[in-house]
Amino acid sequence: MQDQSRVCCDYLIIGSGLAGLRAALEAAPHGKVIVVTKTDREECNTRYAQGGIACVIDREDSFEAHVEDTLAAGAGLCRRDVVRAIVGGGPARIRDLEEWGLHFTRRGDIDDVTSDLAGQFDLGREGGHTRRRILHAGDVTGEAIMETLLAQCRRTPGITILEHHIAIDLVSTRHVSWQGENCCLGAYVMEKASGRILTMLSRFTFLATGGAGKVYLYTSNPDVASGDGVALAYRAFAEIRNMEFFQFHPTCLYHPDAKSFLISEAVRGEGGVLRVRRRGEYHDFMEAYHPMGSLAPRDVVARAIDNELKRTGEDCAFLDIRRRGKAFLLKRFPNIYRTCLEFGVDMARDQVPVVPAAHYCCGGVKTDANGCTTVRGLYAIGEVGCTGLHGANRLASNSLLEAMVVARNAVQHSLHQAEPPPAIEADSIPDWSSGDAVDSDEQIVISHNWDEIRRFMWDYVGIVRTNKRLERAKNRVRLIRKEIEKYYWDFILTPDLVELRNLASVAEMIIDCALARQESRGLHFNADFPIADPGSQGKDTVLRRPTRMEIRYE
Repeated sequence: MQDQSRVCCDYLIIGSGLAGLRAALEAAPHGKVIVVTKTDREECNTRYAQGGIACVIDREDSFEAHVEDTLAAGAGLCRRDVVRAIVGGGPARIRDLEEWGLHFTRRGDIDDVTSDLAGQFDLGREGGHTRRRILHAGDVTGEAIMETLLAQCRRTPGITILEHHIAIDLVSTRHVSWQGENCCLGAYVMEKASGRILTMLSRFTFLATGGAGKVYLYTSNPDVASGDGVALAYRAFAEIRNMEFFQFHPTCLYHPDAKSFLISEAVRGEGGVLRVRRRGEYHDFMEAYHPMGSLAPRDVVARAIDNELKRTGEDCAFLDIRRRGKAFLLKRFPNIYRTCLEFGVDMARDQVPVVPAAHYCCGGVKTDANGCTTVRGLYAIGEVGCTGLHGANRLASNSLLEAMVVARNAVQHSLHQAEPPPAIEADSIPDWSSGDAVDSDEQIVISHNWDEIRRFMWDYVGIVRTNKRLERAKNRVRLIRKEIEKYYWDFILTPDLVELRNLASVAEMIIDCALARQESRGLHFNADFPIADPGSQGKDTVLRRPTRMEIRYE
């Protein structure tokens, strides 16, 4: 039987990206904080964010303009009160990052202009935005944010980061003889190297696990993005909503040796134009799809590229920013320029080959602007949560904004809760039991199912869907889920098996939500249904109760 241990803390934070570390810094003065992360503390979706943070800073911009741009992109599913709260909270959180040492790019860093402009932010523009409002740190904003937050965490007493630990399931009042409201009490967490399973008990538990891009064959996400937080919350009976809205980033580098390297939307914001090759000649095409052309919202651009590639039979589209010249590109996009050059593409001389790839999950664990879920004591922050900010399609660079604002709000809310989670004796909470599980010598089952899920999700539940494709996907995932669950309970847990179980669960959630939506709206495009009026108010799709198969405990 696997060795057991118990750990108690005030704040248990699962995930070490922007949302998780920002929450840790906010919580540290108020109790013991433990951050759990699957790999090392630096690997997360935040690190790969190139574009920046959408925030109203310029006098010519306004909160109302940012709100309206967000609502327009969200296609009738945003919650206006949440949008206002998060957009309005942005400037204060930007000041926090600057006070901790993050340097956002100023105009003087780019333009070689007089020093009186050196203090002005170099604001970028991205798809769906009517103003320049994207603060950035070169083209490695996410990396700069992570370095800043990690440095601040190292300087802050009371924060412990447990690397190479993976959450298996949440501990809730379901595990004890508690007849009242469902409350989260912590999580069962595996130490990956030893297989030891910790019972981690906490006053408040924060899911900050990021997204689920690895559910698709082609994604801009790192390998850690396997949908763990959504699956954990679902099995704990938290409400999940709008999982059908999965955003496909239009422009990932197309190259056989490139692992889904993202070409930031900021490239189009600085004048990059999308083109497609027809009979050997390159043609602009986005104006035929949207008045904003290459700067249209992401769902429009991704579908347009997908349609053009199907029409022409070409393998990729092309992004042309040659007119801006090498000097500008080296200053504004040094990392993108250098990486493209490593793959034989000189942005100053060549058009960059691009294809869409799974990028961001706009659905997730239902929360409000404070990250509160439907389970008391459980918060979901960052991409894992569904606040209502993004609606049916996330506006570019609103993700980092949401993560840092909601993370801070969530901790503040926990401090002023009228009713904290119930005080339950730690001894009454059972340790994780392996039951009669034995070691497995059939790891090939895990890798085979992982590949099969990602392939049929890409083929059947991708940019363009149909009822027939969705039904095929549902039949496939149902069979795979049954196989995984049997394997899960019969054999000793491994990190790969934990991730596979979560990935399959999230895949089925996406399929179920897609089948439930009888319209095409935002990121969900079903060729069997008309496109909903973008000015109409849509309804959320809701998943409330997991199957018994998912919640069995020994």
